[in-house]
Amino acid sequence: MSSIVSPAADPAERDAEASVRPKRLDDFVAQERVREQLEVLLHSAIKRGSPPDHILFSGSPGLGKTTLAMIVAAELGGGLRMTSGPAIERSGDLAAILTGLQQGDVLFIDEIHRIAKPAEELLYSAMEDFRVDVVVGKGPGATAIPLDVEPFTLVGATTRSGLLTGPMRDRFGFVGHLDFYHADELALLLRRSARIMGVAATNEGLAEIAGRSRGTPRIANRLLRRVRDYAELRADGVVNVVTARAALKVYDVDDAGLDRLDKAVLRALVENFGGGPVGLSTIAVAVGEQPDTVEEVVEPFLVRAGYLARTPRGRVATASAWQHLGKNPPNGTFGGGVDPAPDLFSGS
Repeated sequence: MSSIVSPAADPAERDAEASVRPKRLDDFVAQERVREQLEVLLHSAIKRGSPPDHILFSGSPGLGKTTLAMIVAAELGGGLRMTSGPAIERSGDLAAILTGLQQGDVLFIDEIHRIAKPAEELLYSAMEDFRVDVVVGKGPGATAIPLDVEPFTLVGATTRSGLLTGPMRDRFGFVGHLDFYHADELALLLRRSARIMGVAATNEGLAEIAGRSRGTPRIANRLLRRVRDYAELRADGVVNVVTARAALKVYDVDDAGLDRLDKAVLRALVENFGGGPVGLSTIAVAVGEQPDTVEEVVEPFLVRAGYLARTPRGRVATASAWQHLGKNPPNGTFGGGVDPAPDLFSGS
């Protein structure tokens, strides 16, 4: 899927995003509680001259988990090794990474809940005892060779903390959950980004972008770049409120931050199926997307914004969804009069 507000960054966008990443804790906007806790953890470890406890960051995509991992390494003055859970398929892959670390290094594993089970079990001893057992050979002749690992700090990141096993979660000394940003926090972040990017912008123009960024810094910075492009091509180069509104209209981002696919899902629910309930796979077929794209990319924001509810019988458009599309909901708040209580399954 190609969407201007998709929380997943494509390779072309990552370099631009890296340029505006804060490098130190003092530059990190919002998340005050997590930032304060992290500051105490890191600076006390520096004072003792020992690695801090292992750290886990959880939260939706685009909220700053990777940025915080980089900040941890910068604050500690150590090297940073980055990988991801899906990339570690065998325990040997992880052993090679661990044995290559230097003392005081930070190992960042993104989407750590997707790490393979054998690798996860190997990670336990590395986290607790700074040691790994590498098995050489197969069958009765297999031999476990213990290898020492230099003291390091593991920083894990997950968008689905509920999928972490109990033993894995228990080995993290600090768990920080990142919340969605308020619009004024995003406006502050955008002022910093505009300054770094050399973009001329008014406070009102940045506030307009912030209000449509779904509480997510990655989306806010991406929208800023697109509005900058529009301002340079079709206006005077200044990101003001008029230019921001015109640019975001071109990119199909409405006043509430909904993009083309978000509105397609709502229209399918309301116009094709009378507000629901509708199964996930049916909605996906109606909008021409894969079910996992609808479930993982579109639904979280629509549910959080109050436009969609998950029920035991399927997805239901709320009264706010009908009103957002300029329609009156029939027979009560939830279109078909369905019990709006969320369920724990997909309803597909």
